[in-house]
Amino acid sequence: MNLTFLAHQAVCGAVAAAGFGVLFNIGFRSLLWCAATGALALLVRTICLDYSWSLEAASFVAALAVGSVVQMLRAHTNLSQNALDVAGCIPMVPGSFAAKAILGLFALTVPNPISEDKTLIMAVENTLRVGFTIGAIGTGLAIPTLLLRVRVRK
Repeated sequence: MNLTFLAHQAVCGAVAAAGFGVLFNIGFRSLLWCAATGALALLVRTICLDYSWSLEAASFVAALAVGSVVQMLRAHTNLSQNALDVAGCIPMVPGSFAAKAILGLFALTVPNPISEDKTLIMAVENTLRVGFTIGAIGTGLAIPTLLLRVRVRK
């Protein structure tokens, strides 16, 4: 694996997650944590993809890693777990597959669609990939929350 490519993916994940942190109105001090979770997410996903894992499986493992790290940090920091989880994993949402799915469905609405069978199959395939990937990310984030929950004694 090319270390330059890994560094590129980590930086892009960090910038995207910090940008979404700004959109979510996360405090300035917490933006570094958002950047760190975004970098971790894309780094883990890229490594898994390099080992020929599917996008869905790689996204699941990356979200599981982010969720575990955020859950462990929660005991030591005063950060919102949900905001960090979501901001860190948003860069993994497969936007290109979503765009291809929507454009494919739009292509079927024209008066005389060309190769409508192939277009429909590709649109459904891309829609399923988006759905399964988002489901994998959500499941990967939920598991550490359920298993590593910090229990407060009363």
